[in-house]
Amino acid sequence: MEKTVNEIADLIGGTVSGDGNRLIRSLASLDEAGADDLAFAVPPHIEAARAGAKAGALLLPPGTEGFSCPVIYVAEPKAAFAKLLTIFTPPIEHTVGVSDEAYIGADVRTGAGVTVLPFAYIDDHAVLGAGVTIYPHVYVGQYSEIGDHTVIYPNATVREHCRIGARCTIHSSAVIGADGFGFTTEAGVHTKVPQVGGVVIEDDVEIGAHVGIDRATLGATVIGKGTKIDNLVHIGHNCSIGANCLIVAQTGISGSTKVGHNVTFGGQVGTVGHINIGANSVYAARSGIIADMPEGVFCAGFPVQPHAEWLRVQAAIRRLPEMVKKIKTLEKEIEGLQGKD
Repeated sequence: MEKTVNEIADLIGGTVSGDGNRLIRSLASLDEAGADDLAFAVPPHIEAARAGAKAGALLLPPGTEGFSCPVIYVAEPKAAFAKLLTIFTPPIEHTVGVSDEAYIGADVRTGAGVTVLPFAYIDDHAVLGAGVTIYPHVYVGQYSEIGDHTVIYPNATVREHCRIGARCTIHSSAVIGADGFGFTTEAGVHTKVPQVGGVVIEDDVEIGAHVGIDRATLGATVIGKGTKIDNLVHIGHNCSIGANCLIVAQTGISGSTKVGHNVTFGGQVGTVGHINIGANSVYAARSGIIADMPEGVFCAGFPVQPHAEWLRVQAAIRRLPEMVKKIKTLEKEIEGLQGKD
């Protein structure tokens, strides 16, 4: 595909400075872009772009000047670049229909435009909504429902009695609806508690590779509308995750935790179970959440604490070796003074 700078600006509502007839053939990152590529830059990378960018054209925020190449000014360069990625990248296409090499169980219902690729296994009484795409080696369990235009990539598993909303994306090797981790212990023997609930994934959720979302003991584990889950995340049984949350890789949310909407968990955040985490909050990477948390906080550390306080603690820790030396020196001076008495 190729488009002029002017044509690209029209697509994203931008303003052109420089040669608007310059042809752009692809999109690239700032450090890899060449003469035929479009890249973008936002603070704090504007100076690096000005000094060393070799792109054919740049997407930049208004008010940034001093570039020799054509520039498209747009309020949100990153968002505009994301839109262009969908235009410049050819879509992956498959023949619509159910492959003869897929297994389709009894009483399976499928909507219009469903694509089921070879070696997928759709178990009895499952429901596939309109425009659903199922890749090879996916398992959809009995009585589970997949909402319209959802895509499930190879080797993912949706166990029985799970409900996936519309326009969801489930990446490879994710497991939705594995048994929750529930046991009773008597005389040192662990006995499994039957996990007979399900999982509800609401609309527009994205679930990364190798994510585990356990089924509820009773009722449902719920992932709210628009939430995005990175790779290698575990969500325990009976959790309720609010709408539009961001959960970064290797985070573990223990069972029966209730998370409000618009919460961001950085990488490797961990929680205890049976707590409430308030909405509109951010938890930095490796935070350990061990109790109920209010809304609207920015926290870090273990145990979790306000981020500004955590930064002060970390700064103090770095000074500890020097402080220990000073204390030892002072102790010797005190001993010397006491000896004179």
